[in-house]
Amino acid sequence: MQSKNLSSAERLDRLRLIRSDNVGPITFARLIERFGNATAALAALPDLARRGGRQQPLRIPGKAEAERELAALDRAGGRLICRGEADYPLALAAIDDAPPVLSVLGFPALLSRPCVGMVGARNASIAGRKMAERLAHDLADAGFTVVSGLARGIDTAAHQGAIAKATAAVVAGGIDIIYPPENAGLYHDLAQRGVILAESPFGTEPQARHFPRRNRLISGLSLGVVVVEAALKSGSLITARFALEQGRDVFAVPGSPADPRAQGCNRLIKEGAALVEGADDIIQALRAAAHTPLAEPGGGPFHTPPSIAEDDAELRRARLVISEGLSPTPVLIDEVVRGCQLSAGVVMTVLLEMELAGRLQRHPGGRISLI
Repeated sequence: MQSKNLSSAERLDRLRLIRSDNVGPITFARLIERFGNATAALAALPDLARRGGRQQPLRIPGKAEAERELAALDRAGGRLICRGEADYPLALAAIDDAPPVLSVLGFPALLSRPCVGMVGARNASIAGRKMAERLAHDLADAGFTVVSGLARGIDTAAHQGAIAKATAAVVAGGIDIIYPPENAGLYHDLAQRGVILAESPFGTEPQARHFPRRNRLISGLSLGVVVVEAALKSGSLITARFALEQGRDVFAVPGSPADPRAQGCNRLIKEGAALVEGADDIIQALRAAAHTPLAEPGGGPFHTPPSIAEDDAELRRARLVISEGLSPTPVLIDEVVRGCQLSAGVVMTVLLEMELAGRLQRHPGGRISLI
């Protein structure tokens, strides 16, 4: 149920929690499930990290720091939306690692329409940009919001094609950082006529590691992702992979085998992506899904289970067994439960401690590895 009313204190503490060291979206969700609210989770963080083997104090932002971020966002004309609130996009809430908070500038109501992601090469050809702009225009005319990443090339063309009706930009850095700089005009146009979203804190300069995280949000917001020109090793194919992992459709525009920018799309089609010649190919495929919006199972984003007493001796044994069983090679959490012959609850507790201690890394598809 996407209608939870959060107090101003809880919203502030949720912002503090997700900005704390080693707290990512999945860990955030586990903490809220375990402790019921962000205030209690914040109080528990130092002890959980210590039990996981952390030697240095965990950095937890104070209230003043979180208030400064909210004030800066407000001055920029934006606002914060928490997962579980009415304005939070339903499709995005359905992915496992949905951001607990989003900074939003513009008109978030556009995300209540069915969304289609569109990505592609930054060094796009003239024909590729023209195709992306036409597809985006026709999709927006048909009632879809076109989601892209404000990058050069195909992203820019997609936003330009749909901006008269409905488009959303997901940025890799803070919502106030315009990247690339030459898209400043488009950025301001989007803030006035579309919607801009960011997961990163206000003022964050985009770095290479931010872009794959941004890409999962483009696919997570969307019923399907359209790839228009992409090399074999490109961020666009990362977005397509995220879409498949999230259970979303993947579409690709074919191109000449002689053009490296078409090789990624042609490969996707060989592997089962739907071939796109025009917007109708996408509209027909997504029409049924557009009338059955994605939503979280179980009636809400967070569920507080009954408190279960944990046996200290069992936890000590579990920490040793799990630490010995894990390696830098990612494995499924289910495999850890089976391989270590421990209860799922004990495994989740130890993994939470290890992640807060900075010893555990999460990967797409429910996989984890030692750092």
